[in-house]
Amino acid sequence: MGLIDDLLAGVTGVTSNLWPQPAEKPQLINGRLRPCTGTPNCVCSEGDSPGGKVDPLTFSGTPDAAWSALKQTVADLGGTVRHESDGYLWTTFLIPLFGFTDDVEFRLDAGAKMIHVRSASRMGYSDLGVNKGRVEQLHSAFAKRCG
Repeated sequence: MGLIDDLLAGVTGVTSNLWPQPAEKPQLINGRLRPCTGTPNCVCSEGDSPGGKVDPLTFSGTPDAAWSALKQTVADLGGTVRHESDGYLWTTFLIPLFGFTDDVEFRLDAGAKMIHVRSASRMGYSDLGVNKGRVEQLHSAFAKRCG
């Protein structure tokens, strides 16, 4: 590791301890992704999330192929799978500079050939568009993998 890497690692370690982040296990509510609470650090493709509406991922192949492509896309973008159940995936992404963790959830709607997505910061109010940008990256990478 170089000097800059060492300094960033030190800053990340110190700042992540200053703001402990509760690891709440996300979950579906009545078979749907939780709506955002109205803060700008959350976006969701499902429901009426005020100010944080994004499009779901869409696919044309089989649901199994799309689900597999989704998991590979998440891994390629640096996400970590935390929990998977029938048609539901909970992943986390680490924000390196400050050591913050964002929760990103997916719900498969096989009949509609779409995968709903919710991306939210665990703490704070604004994320300067990080979650929306992540969903845009997911859209692009998923489309390339499925297209």
